[in-house]
Amino acid sequence: MPYPGFVGIAFRARADASHYELFYLRPGNSQSPDQAKRNHTVQYLAAPDFGWYRLRREWPSVYESHADIGSETWMHVRIEVAGRAAKLFLNGSTRPSLVIDGMKGEDLHGAVGLWGYANQEAYFSNLRIEPATPLKLANGSGATGSWMLHFASDAGPMDATMQLHTDGSQVSGTWSGPLGQRLPVTGIWRNGYVDVSFAGEWPAGSPDGAPGPVSAFLAGWIDGDLGKGRMRVQGRADGAWSATRTQKAS
Repeated sequence: MPYPGFVGIAFRARADASHYELFYLRPGNSQSPDQAKRNHTVQYLAAPDFGWYRLRREWPSVYESHADIGSETWMHVRIEVAGRAAKLFLNGSTRPSLVIDGMKGEDLHGAVGLWGYANQEAYFSNLRIEPATPLKLANGSGATGSWMLHFASDAGPMDATMQLHTDGSQVSGTWSGPLGQRLPVTGIWRNGYVDVSFAGEWPAGSPDGAPGPVSAFLAGWIDGDLGKGRMRVQGRADGAWSATRTQKAS
């Protein structure tokens, strides 16, 4: 086998399979002596824009994890999907092996599919789909306005304000908080999904590194006047963000 096995379940798939979200397993990585490969055992992606390569480079360790599974053996997989969050459970465990809060796919509905990799064999049995009560979510919420934001980072919490404006798919604005005041923000908006970045300065007096220039990246979904997602300050901090719109554009 040239690769460490690939087998998965796709969901929210379009009829032409051009867009879908996917949990997949790589059993051959589970027992690798290389810890990095072990951490690539259970993975998530959203085709076509958020493949494994992009997610791993932009958000290390967030969309994949280790799990104790074996090759050429049956595995029980349960996937729970609710709104923009999904969890994958293995072999009857009540604890998820991978949690995705803020999926990247464009669709809130779609088909379920069995997924395998070219030139490899994958077997499925006893597939069961149980509908759940859908959450009251709809794509399309705009980003324009004033936002109060909380960043729960692994280097300590940060509170900030953002002023955002959208022009078609483009986002511009400012960030004011511990990384600097009125820092220019740029990025993209797509049907409620935002992905922005800005340059700032790591605060003096922080116990987690000396002051210096930093680049910050923030991505996630806006639903009405609430937003949440993932943020990282490159080389310094990583964590979840949540925000409330305090004022819409006049």
